[in-house]
Amino acid sequence: MLVQLPQDKIVFPAPSAALTEPNGLLAIGGDLSPARLISAYQHGIFPWFGPDDPILWWSPDPRAVFDVDAIHISRSMRRFLRKTELTCSINKNFAAVIQKCAQVREHNEGTWISPAMQHAYQSLHELGYAHSVEVWHEQQLVGGLYGVAMGAMFCGESMFQLHDNASKLALIEFSRHFAAAGGKVIDCQVGNAHLFSLGAKPLPRDLFLHKLNILQQHSLQHEFWQPRNL
Repeated sequence: MLVQLPQDKIVFPAPSAALTEPNGLLAIGGDLSPARLISAYQHGIFPWFGPDDPILWWSPDPRAVFDVDAIHISRSMRRFLRKTELTCSINKNFAAVIQKCAQVREHNEGTWISPAMQHAYQSLHELGYAHSVEVWHEQQLVGGLYGVAMGAMFCGESMFQLHDNASKLALIEFSRHFAAAGGKVIDCQVGNAHLFSLGAKPLPRDLFLHKLNILQQHSLQHEFWQPRNL
């Protein structure tokens, strides 16, 4: 049964109570306050809903994840990495990345990244939980991704590109630096053929939650999330 969340209390049902169809739908309602979002991510839950929908909360089974040392880099991508003039940074312009993610998805397929969602994750960014990776070409933002950090796990939310291979570059460069700092897993929520081609794998929800419980207690190397070039 789908649970209606109370407005006056931050609680979630156990992820095991999520529906199987649609896969992972767990609860409805509540709000997008930082405290509720942080609690959701701590329990393996995330919001995802369309512009005409109420707030919907999800915890799918299985979950799609990357082990940071197992991202597949094709031969053509290796050649691109050797020659590219694109550069990457971290947390240099979170607001622009989430806005571009919303615009690109709205143009191509519709988006759940509403102004309310952008505001909510901007608040998480200012509190040190949400982070962005930017890809630049001649000082223009041409790609990137954003998500929420839970210790040594990074919960990816969305990515965009305006230049060939920019989003792959963001993922590859971020995963390399994240791993070097002690990061272990990148959560990409729901798998698809593109993510699996890059090395993502399905993970049963109970194993995902076990990893999350362990990894969110780990710390990365000092100042990893400070704005800087990668």
